[in-house]
Amino acid sequence: MATSLMGASACAGDDLAEDDKNDESSSSTPSGDTSGSPDTSAKGELRLSGQQFDEAALMASMYELLLDDAGYDVETKLVTSRDIYMNEFADGVDVAPEYVGGTIEFLNTTQNGVDAKPLSTGDLDETLAAGAKVLKKKGITLLDPAEAADTNAFFVTQEFADEHSVSKLSDLEGETVTLAAHPDCAERLDCGKGLEEVYGIKLKEILPLGFASAQTFKSVKDDESQLGLTSTTDGSLEARGMLLLKDDKAVQPVQNLVPAVSTKFLKAHPDVADVLDPLMAILTTDDLVELNGRVTGERQKASDVARDYLEENDLL
Repeated sequence: MATSLMGASACAGDDLAEDDKNDESSSSTPSGDTSGSPDTSAKGELRLSGQQFDEAALMASMYELLLDDAGYDVETKLVTSRDIYMNEFADGVDVAPEYVGGTIEFLNTTQNGVDAKPLSTGDLDETLAAGAKVLKKKGITLLDPAEAADTNAFFVTQEFADEHSVSKLSDLEGETVTLAAHPDCAERLDCGKGLEEVYGIKLKEILPLGFASAQTFKSVKDDESQLGLTSTTDGSLEARGMLLLKDDKAVQPVQNLVPAVSTKFLKAHPDVADVLDPLMAILTTDDLVELNGRVTGERQKASDVARDYLEENDLL
């Protein structure tokens, strides 16, 4: 995860489907043809935002389809990093697909400083309770989280793993490596800081190539970097010849997927929870791995994969 603990979140993305994401990032989905019948279902405008990496774009497509079907005039704008839309909540953004720990820690460090004691842990209920104050202060309500979770994760080439007998992060203790990751990795416990302080890995350099970006994968493949940042639901690793290393000292906080909604907007439109909660109730981590594989590995359009999943599960 993408920031943000998931980085630019948080929390499984790739640039392979960049053209699709660019098309979707500034699009607005029409509410459908209502000619011949009164427009009794229109509920007004809803501003949906999120990050551009594949999983976030996939979730944004699901939200958009469901909210559009419920009668909202949805305007979707995907951006490069969490801080862009988080700073616009209430005034410019109504809903965003998010991650529990990523949202809470972003708000925690924004409100209390970069050295603030982390509020998120490996326990979902504890994290939600600890984050209640920063969420309230920002005017954000988290709806029901999904069982599906996606944390930051680090990968190496299968060749590197075989040569150095590496399967978990602690196997790299004392080793000096170059890491390809998002730009804000260095000071975060779930990223550079955790690798150095918890695992004892010496980071020669952190190349700011992005979260699970094509550039990050290429850097690791070319041995410019030995370690790259992606997520636990990245469905493309095996096909790329990469191996995910186990976070055996558990530096990653809970990162269940969750709709983040402007509290002000939710008060005026409480049915948004009724629209999105059923999706969260069925979405599993295994689902995410499979869906991400279709978008990232098979290069299917996120909007098509999203619609297929919603229709298969009778949500559309």
